[in-house]
Formats: sequence, C-alpha cells, structure tokens
Amino acid sequence: MATSHSSDPPAPPASRLLGTVFVGAGCLAAMPAAARDYPTRDVAGWTVAASKDGKGCFLTRKYDRAGATTLLLGIDTDGTNHLTVLNDNWSIKAKDRLKLTFRLSSGAYPGHFAVGLIADGQRGFVTSFEPQFPTYFARSAMLAIARGDTPVERLDLTGSGAAVIELRRCVEFVRVNPGPKAVDTVRPADIPEDPFAPAPKRTSRK
Repeated sequence: MATSHSSDPPAPPASRLLGTVFVGAGCLAAMPAAARDYPTRDVAGWTVAASKDGKGCFLTRKYDRAGATTLLLGIDTDGTNHLTVLNDNWSIKAKDRLKLTFRLSSGAYPGHFAVGLIADGQRGFVTSFEPQFPTYFARSAMLAIARGDTPVERLDLTGSGAAVIELRRCVEFVRVNPGPKAVDTVRPADIPEDPFAPAPKRTSRK
C-alpha cells in the first residue's frame, strides 16, 4: 500500500447505498433468497450480513460515543466496495459533495471524494475505493478521517481482519447463490397509465 493514493474513483450514488446500510429483521421478507439463506454473523466485534438487494454483503460496527457513529464497509459481487460512516450529530445533507482524507495504519487517501447521505435517521457520507481497499482495511488497527484540518472521526478497527475474511465468504456465497431476478416494473414511457380512458374533449374555437 502506498503512502498516499491519488486515484479518486467516484462514490456510488446515495440511493444505491441506502439499501445496503442496514438489514433489519423486518426487511428479511423482501430480501432475495440468497441473502435470506446467508445468516447474519457476529465476528470479532463486527456484524457481517448480506445486503438486502442481494448484490453483495457488508460488515458494520456501531461505536458507543457521542452521536453513536456507525461504520459500514460493503463489497458487491462485482468486486466494487463502498464505505459509509454515519453519526446522529452531523449536519451533512444528502448529496453533499465532500473532500475528505482517510488514513489507515499503512497509508492515506488525501482529498478523497465522498457524498452525503441520510440512512436510518443518521447523517453521514459514503465513498468507494480501489478493489484492494478491504485488504488494507483488514490490516489496519485504526481509521482516521479528516475534513481539511478538522478531524471527523478516529475509529478502532480491532477485529477487522477476521470480519473481512467472513465478509468475503458472504460475498462469494451470494455470488454463487443468486436470488431470483428482479421483475421489470417500469412502464415504458409511450404506454399510458390507462389506455382505455376516454380521450379529452377538444375545446372548439369560434
């Protein structure tokens, strides 16, 4: 891992992440079969679960501090990843564009792009990194985040190595056990909502 990284892949849109931030018990009925078949696991202080959209898995940890910071790292079956950090006290707005510095034990991502989001009542941001990021995350004891000279968070990553191993197992399980394909529910633009409705009367001009 280099000391710093200049590559800045665009973060996925907030709408894509909202479905992967939390998978509560009440959402299980709507989850694809593969996601339901993978049991949520507690590993070394982290929770590992399948995403409810059936496209990957995530690990998460909530920190007992002001604002109850929540950290989430997700990996999709196509190999892309997304890191989300949320806090009750933050004033970030959805779709805010941010430049943040992320520091792990062996390197940093200065001026890295992130986008604001609101999920499960908390405000925060989401971003993505190169495919090797989960490996760096697993080898690190701490994640420090800053906005310019202002510190944002310093999060203990103890146990992340074991959690990332299980996260990859989950992603492979979902990859080889895909759920049913989503049904196309979008109506083509040229088809009216009610094709049999009477045509509107034309106003005659005199």
